[in-house]
Amino acid sequence: MIADGAGRAIAFRIAPGQAHELPHAIPLLDALPGVPRWVVGDRGYTSHHFREHIWSMGARPAIPPQRHKAPVSCPDWIYNNRNRVERLWARLKEWRAIATRYEKTARSFLGVLCLAATLNHLKR
Repeated sequence: MIADGAGRAIAFRIAPGQAHELPHAIPLLDALPGVPRWVVGDRGYTSHHFREHIWSMGARPAIPPQRHKAPVSCPDWIYNNRNRVERLWARLKEWRAIATRYEKTARSFLGVLCLAATLNHLKR
C-alpha cells in the first residue's frame, strides 16, 4: 500500500501471502501521478536496487538498513511518520472482511479494500 502524508490510502497491490511485497513496491511508485519528496518504508524494504529506483525518480528514501547491513542515512524525523501507514492498516482491519481475508478471490478482496479505504478517506 502507498499512503500519503495524512495517512490516507493512495494505491494498493495484492501480493500472495507467502511472497514478499518488495517486488510490488516499484510498480506502485511508478503509478503515482507525481513524485513524492520522501519514500518511507520499514527494514523489509531495504534493497540497493529499490533505493536507487527511489533516487532515480527524484525522491529521497527513508528506509533504515537491516541490522547486519552497512548504515545509511535515514532521518528519524521523517521515519517516525511510518506509523501513519500502520495506523491506516489498523483502521482498515476493523472491517472483518479485510482482517480475516474473508473474500476468496484477489479481485473481490481488492474491491472490499478499496471500499474501506474510500470510506476511511471520507471519514477523515
